[in-house]
Amino acid sequence: MSKFVVMKKILWALVLIGLLSCVNNTKKEEDLDFTEVEITYAEGFSIHRYEDFTKVIVHSPWQEAEKELVYILKNKEIKLPNSLVYDAMIDLPIEKLVTTSTTHIPSLIALNKLKKLVGFPNLDYISSEAAREYIAEGKIKELGKNEAINTEIVLELDPDVIFSFALEGQNKALNKLQESGIPIVYNGDWLEKSALGKAEWVKFFGIFLGELDQSIKAFEDVEQSYQSLKDLAKTSSKKPSVIAGAMHQDRWYLPYGTSWQAQFFEDAHADYIYNHTKGKGSAAFAFETVLQDAKQAEFWISPGQYISYEQLRESNTHYQEFDAFQQKNIFTMARTTGETGGVLFYELGPNRPDLILKDLVKIFHPDLLTNEAFTFFKPLAFE
Repeated sequence: MSKFVVMKKILWALVLIGLLSCVNNTKKEEDLDFTEVEITYAEGFSIHRYEDFTKVIVHSPWQEAEKELVYILKNKEIKLPNSLVYDAMIDLPIEKLVTTSTTHIPSLIALNKLKKLVGFPNLDYISSEAAREYIAEGKIKELGKNEAINTEIVLELDPDVIFSFALEGQNKALNKLQESGIPIVYNGDWLEKSALGKAEWVKFFGIFLGELDQSIKAFEDVEQSYQSLKDLAKTSSKKPSVIAGAMHQDRWYLPYGTSWQAQFFEDAHADYIYNHTKGKGSAAFAFETVLQDAKQAEFWISPGQYISYEQLRESNTHYQEFDAFQQKNIFTMARTTGETGGVLFYELGPNRPDLILKDLVKIFHPDLLTNEAFTFFKPLAFE
């Protein structure tokens, strides 16, 4: 066979490969098969796994969002269908990342991926001991404030992705970083309506970090622990009454009865005084109304930022009129902080609702969990 014939066959083979590649790229997304990862409680995201890529859809990236955000995850060498529409594309594997919410850190720890975190704004807010060790070693850099993240430091770190959150979808610094080529991924875990829904966002990080199976297992462990504690609480013959919140300026702010916070009280087998109320955000009442409704409540949970009875008394002497104050049955999560003052509840609580429920069951039914230690809540200090 002549060299000319051989070269001609090679040329035709290359042309054929190119044509097949073009055909693949012109496939429409709706014609491609995918499997959907099971999401049981969370309403804010979906995961569609295709043969060559994964699509992650965030349905509610921020409050009143007008559209979903779509993220495409793929290996670098994969060519995608030309018809794909997305907000950001992330090449896998992710080697370096930045996140801007402490609620994301427990997921990184659960998936053994904390070492990938290279930057965070407001490092003092971080409470976890593992993350504090990385900070002390200089492995996690300070990025300033979330509202005005230091773009120069981020560009020097050159992360593969930035995980963030948004109240209204506008962040000039993040927009600038996205324009520079760094993908921005918005996480809407804080908008979930249920405690287990918030916790299920560990699967969101699992798919990005190549640890979906481990994230599913991590969530199942939390789910099973939560359900066991809920069942245990139901065995108590008592259902104590409880009030929450405190005054801010001239109004008492507390959870609505339809909120995820109030669901904790129900699952801990307690009678929340305002379980009949409905709404989003926090309910606001005059002090006199709450005093009339909840003076005889047996327990008082999370009295705002106050950590001692003296602080409560100094802020409003009428707090002393509540039975929970007189019986010293007030509990706060504000006393459990990291070494730089970050409140552990805000960081770990959304990921570990079972630990929150454990604390509440121990508070309301101490005979059921005699050997368990508190994770978040502590009695209000006497001084």
